[in-house]
Amino acid sequence: MKTILAALALLSPAIATAQVATPAPAAVAGAKPIAVERITVHSRAVEGNLEGNSADRHVIVLLPPSYRTSPKRRYPVVYALHGYSIGAEQWASEIHVPQTIEAAFAKGAREMIVVMPDTKTMHNGSFYSRSATVGDFENFIARDLVAHVDSHYRTVANRESRGLAGHSMGGYGTTRIGMLHPDTFGAIYIMSPCCLLTRALGVTDAEQEKVFRAMKSPADSEKLNWGQRAQLATAAAWSPNPKAPPLYLDLPIKDGVPQPDVLARWNANTPIAMFDQHVGDLRRYRAIGLDVGDRDGLKDGAEQLHAAMDRYGIKHRYQVYSGDHTSGVATQMQTVVIPFFSDALAFPK
Repeated sequence: MKTILAALALLSPAIATAQVATPAPAAVAGAKPIAVERITVHSRAVEGNLEGNSADRHVIVLLPPSYRTSPKRRYPVVYALHGYSIGAEQWASEIHVPQTIEAAFAKGAREMIVVMPDTKTMHNGSFYSRSATVGDFENFIARDLVAHVDSHYRTVANRESRGLAGHSMGGYGTTRIGMLHPDTFGAIYIMSPCCLLTRALGVTDAEQEKVFRAMKSPADSEKLNWGQRAQLATAAAWSPNPKAPPLYLDLPIKDGVPQPDVLARWNANTPIAMFDQHVGDLRRYRAIGLDVGDRDGLKDGAEQLHAAMDRYGIKHRYQVYSGDHTSGVATQMQTVVIPFFSDALAFPK
């Protein structure tokens, strides 16, 4: 299937085996430790989904060094979204948390809270979309998670003090949610985003279709390979169908024949296709960041997003750095992303 997920096949082969080993940036002497809390957040938006994905979501909360010693101080918050096939714990490992966040603070970034939610699903990824089949993970992030964090931690509870960032599928999620929820977030940073392009859309071959049609339940996805699960994740997120058990989704092929209506539904979820409708929303951000590695298979998509923002004169920071899809992500988080939000967000005086 040459779906929008075909772009992911261009990435490092290691990605297809889930966890990726990434080099850690150099430690900073004297960096103060941050507190790491692991909590569960219930999401009304995810309740009742047809795949049976839990509405109780694992979340990692990183509290800055002064959080415990300055009980009256409030902090901006950055929400960091993981990529496809990994969850919050794997994402934390790939970006070498807490070391990278501690080092960023030690090198001068202002202290903030960082929140890392887990959105792994039956087919290994929510695409941060709204779907009766998967659950509404878009509003889990933009509504339920933000409300929980604001009510349980000493945050600066306004959009100017909230940032959203993500890598790969999380970069797609940051772009999508950023377009749709400018009332919630004040700055966004998009890292190596997947799934931006309409030209990557395509159809499943007949043999793949037979594999999917033979499935008896969504749980059968566990027997499939990485690419097949990614294909189902796309369909579950972007072409859900409550009247199509057992998978409750429409495939872009039926009896070997491409289904243009399904492809049109997928197309409608690609940020490049959505872009013209959300120019005004993107203009509302205090700052927008976008980066990609020079050897990343997703570089074309990032460049098209950059070009779209340039076309409309939307101020943003764009960086092509030396690296593939994953090799530079931890360094970028430490040296670029956290400092970006230190400059972009509104901090209490």
